[in-house]
Amino acid sequence: MPTDTSTIVLVGHGMVGQRFLEALAERGLTATHRVVVLCEEPRPAYDRVQLTSYFSGRTPEELSLTDLAFIEDHGIELRLGDPAVSVDREARTVTARSGLVVGYDVLVLATGSYPFVPPVPNKDAEGCFVYRTIEDLLAIEEYARRSTTGAVVGGGLLGLEAAGALKGLGLTSHIVEFAPRLMPVQVDEGGGAALLRTIEEMGLTVHTGVGTQEIVVGDDGAVTGMKLSDGSELVTDLVVFSAGVRPRDQLARDCGLTVGERGGITVDEQCRTVCDPHVFAIGECALAADGRVYGLVAPGYEQAETAAAAIAGDASAFTGADLSTKLKLLGVDVASFGDAHGAAEDCLDVVYSDSRAGLYKKLVIGRDGTLRGGILVGDAEAYGTLKAFTGSVPPVSPESLVLPAGAGAPVQLGPSALPDDAIICSCNNVRKGTIREAVTEHSCTTVPEVKKCTKAGTTCGSCVKVLGQLINAELEASGVEVDKGLCACFSQTREELYEIVLALRLTSHRELLDRYGRKEARGGDGCEVCKPTVGSIVASLAPAIGASTYVLDGEQAALQDTNDHFLANLQKNGSYSVVPRIPGGEIAPEKLIVIGEIARDFGLYTKITGGQRIDMFGARVEQLPLIWARLVDAGFESGHAYGKSLRTVKSCVGQTWCRYGVQDSVRMAIDLELRYRGLRSPHKLKSAVSGCQRECAEAQSKDFGVIATANGWNLYVGGNGGATPRHADLLAQDLSDAELVRLIDRFLMFYIRTADRLERTSTWLERIPGGLDHVRDVVVHDSLGICDELESLMAAHVSHYRDEWAETVNDPEKLARFVSFVNAPDTPDPVVAFVPERDQIKPDLPLLSIGLRPADDVLEGSAQR
Repeated sequence: MPTDTSTIVLVGHGMVGQRFLEALAERGLTATHRVVVLCEEPRPAYDRVQLTSYFSGRTPEELSLTDLAFIEDHGIELRLGDPAVSVDREARTVTARSGLVVGYDVLVLATGSYPFVPPVPNKDAEGCFVYRTIEDLLAIEEYARRSTTGAVVGGGLLGLEAAGALKGLGLTSHIVEFAPRLMPVQVDEGGGAALLRTIEEMGLTVHTGVGTQEIVVGDDGAVTGMKLSDGSELVTDLVVFSAGVRPRDQLARDCGLTVGERGGITVDEQCRTVCDPHVFAIGECALAADGRVYGLVAPGYEQAETAAAAIAGDASAFTGADLSTKLKLLGVDVASFGDAHGAAEDCLDVVYSDSRAGLYKKLVIGRDGTLRGGILVGDAEAYGTLKAFTGSVPPVSPESLVLPAGAGAPVQLGPSALPDDAIICSCNNVRKGTIREAVTEHSCTTVPEVKKCTKAGTTCGSCVKVLGQLINAELEASGVEVDKGLCACFSQTREELYEIVLALRLTSHRELLDRYGRKEARGGDGCEVCKPTVGSIVASLAPAIGASTYVLDGEQAALQDTNDHFLANLQKNGSYSVVPRIPGGEIAPEKLIVIGEIARDFGLYTKITGGQRIDMFGARVEQLPLIWARLVDAGFESGHAYGKSLRTVKSCVGQTWCRYGVQDSVRMAIDLELRYRGLRSPHKLKSAVSGCQRECAEAQSKDFGVIATANGWNLYVGGNGGATPRHADLLAQDLSDAELVRLIDRFLMFYIRTADRLERTSTWLERIPGGLDHVRDVVVHDSLGICDELESLMAAHVSHYRDEWAETVNDPEKLARFVSFVNAPDTPDPVVAFVPERDQIKPDLPLLSIGLRPADDVLEGSAQR
């Protein structure tokens, strides 16, 4: 390398460091300068925002943000595992740990931050970890193999992700947060309460308003518990500290650079250090000109761009950044944007809260109607749109923006409502107009292409949905066909995948992906969207395509959603509920007695459900086969309360007992439930049969409902209760028994064939082109000529039905999965315990909050001994 070439030394190669290198390359500086990177970690820059996805199967290589070809093509000297240890500002040299000394003309510090570990006794004991790097995750994963309980100190963004990771590793998980609520920076009291309820329902235990006083260790020096500030103790054998971060500025302190009182290398608006024009600082190690250290990646990227521009002699300034965030924590959408806490004067709050559904939405509105910020918990669907309108007066009332479907007809603002200067991707500061230009001027037609062209959606991913809507809107406006594929793995819709599976009799998700997946997805494992979707399709078509009708056979087991993995519904304390099928709600006294005896012997809570059956709560996972065996022996079978399948067919007593009844509604309900039991579908199915027009069974609120008439039966379809109620539509009337069954067969199989994933019949009926009239033409009048096929598929399902509980209890190999801990199959979960309430039991919430084993007066969820 020529000796007269100026040298830029970058210390640190994280996400912000990599963005700085890209900014240098875009300005041509890598061609005119020698660029040396000193990286402490053994691997190049990776996506730390998506760090937790490692526990979902994403490899370190897939997390990488560094294209080694980029490094090589631009002549960048990347030294991994060789951090800078000292800086001589007078000589303008940096010394690496290896002893290498590099002279610099420009030094850029991107050293990031380090995890704050509270100064409590035994904080460095065996079993204590931080949650910051891939190496940290590898260490946690290894230690968790011999652990049963984990505790996370810190209930912020990363703390919740860490707790979810521990739970995913099979550990009973606790979160300890000193503040009075979770995520205190991002959400207010109402949002924190909604988040708390939802997380506790997932089986995690949350301790707020308490601090960690001491890590308790055993004789071997390993963690055995924690002492909390309220005097309680928590039994745990693994601790993860995620109590915030501090700027990593020691290198700067050692060489005499100015740092802030609370840390951070002090820089000006060009990200140049205030006491040395040859040194810059960017990212979490920098104290920006507005007096703030930014812990989000988006401001770090802006600082990287600013520093590169300053080095190139271009005008640029970093004066502050948007702190809006949208995340999915433990499956819960959480978002905050703008002035989320209403710190400015003359603010008004518009709030919608539904504690039952775990929803909390707050908009902060100025006196002039300007949207200033907001908080969304449980449903952040409108985040991208609301954030884009921040600072302006939305074209609709604030109330209409927070009300859910069914509670006041909310206004859905699509991409066309946003102005071109609206910021869509705050991580990379990409505006709507830039995205439109990528489509119209650079011929981008897919989200990946627009990502590559604009960098939008390449960091946290929260804007990807709005990004897709914008692209589709622009393409459709230009007359271009839009990619409506199921996911990033398949360009086909769910309906098209159904046809492929049926036509070619494919029974394997992997084979389907390798043959018909997008080119870049072939050879992979699929994603959380396509795996359960294909699993459902295969289960729906199993008899017709030669697949096993048992959903936990072979590859099918890995495709199932959470509840299907154990053929039961997971409850908030880690126990399960068992719901045997009671067709039509009719049950003999002897069977009632059996349920009572089982509930008594296993110490279960019993509740009559809205679907006219009996739910038994509080079973440990290892008890499930024992309970099923007794139920099966008594003539019961699975009620499929856990599956996207038929749940119940309710009924009134009909003409047999009721003086108003005109048909035998109980018999019809039983016949229908036994016919469609176990039928896997895009979403759950509910039904009811009423014996007269008084409609006591509420058939018109069901996916398919039947009401008796003097001349037969009326069939209603597309109804729905719940959060978005919809009155069912009349499909056909005065049907005979045979006509009724034939039309329901056709309707259900046509729905299964053409619906989107997780789409209820109510939504499907409104979305499908032609709506009810089209469905009637197909199902009643056979306008497509497919009714024989639809009936044949249903007949195959009916003839091949097998009870999943009976299949399990009669197969020792299948029984092996029903354990609380894979690494300790004979050990029950110690936290699943109960206390008395109203002559029954309830989860022992105080036990969950302190993590102690049951006391003598606690009812254990085990069989009576």
